[in-house]
Amino acid sequence: MRRAGAIGLGVLGAVAIAVVVFLVWAHTVYAGEREPSLDAWRSPDLAISSTDDGFLIEPAGGGADLGLVFIPGARVEPSAYLYKLSGIVEETGITIVVTHPTLNLAFFDTRPLEAFTAEAPDVSRWLVGGHSLGGVRSCQLAEAAVNGETTDVVGMVLFGSYCASDLSGTDLEVLSLVGEFDGLSTPEKVASAAHLLPADASTALIEGANHAAFGDYGPQAGDGVATADRETVRDEISSAVADFLGRST
Repeated sequence: MRRAGAIGLGVLGAVAIAVVVFLVWAHTVYAGEREPSLDAWRSPDLAISSTDDGFLIEPAGGGADLGLVFIPGARVEPSAYLYKLSGIVEETGITIVVTHPTLNLAFFDTRPLEAFTAEAPDVSRWLVGGHSLGGVRSCQLAEAAVNGETTDVVGMVLFGSYCASDLSGTDLEVLSLVGEFDGLSTPEKVASAAHLLPADASTALIEGANHAAFGDYGPQAGDGVATADRETVRDEISSAVADFLGRST
């Protein structure tokens, strides 16, 4: 009995240590760089606010009735995306809700889409999207919407990401943004998963961009080397999304 008790305590101790290690890892995030974020906050064309679930980016003078729920990549601070996403808002007039995933990992965030669309009640049409793991999660939200389980969505924008859910039979409008030098969601990986998207999905190559270039949080292990500066990447992303929305919405 004593031996069994000792083994049981040992197992519990090992589990407790594993949980602590995981929580420390999950909360060791890629911090958003200060200057790009401040550039977004200072823009006279934008109204940015911090919410309980992340950030809300709106045109300062009011915008369209179209919004995007954006989910960050794994262990990346939501603020790391403000600069790149603010360019989309300035270019298109849409509203963007940037979420803060549970434990900084999109797969652990089980909140329905309504938890985020509620931040912008004046928006009537929604896109979902995200970067890296956040994009994978956005595919799951899109699938739930198609199945009538949550708020309806009209389309999806993937930022250096691809789906694990099969959306090929849906009528969703989809844009896949691919970094030329992305070492994680490589162009080859994105292409190999393209069959899971509708046949008319659009793809835009962001020249000179690596994986981390979709945000502003510094280098990431395993990534390629970006050759374009952040301003150029921001402009490329904004133009690609604007062209996509002009064709599809």
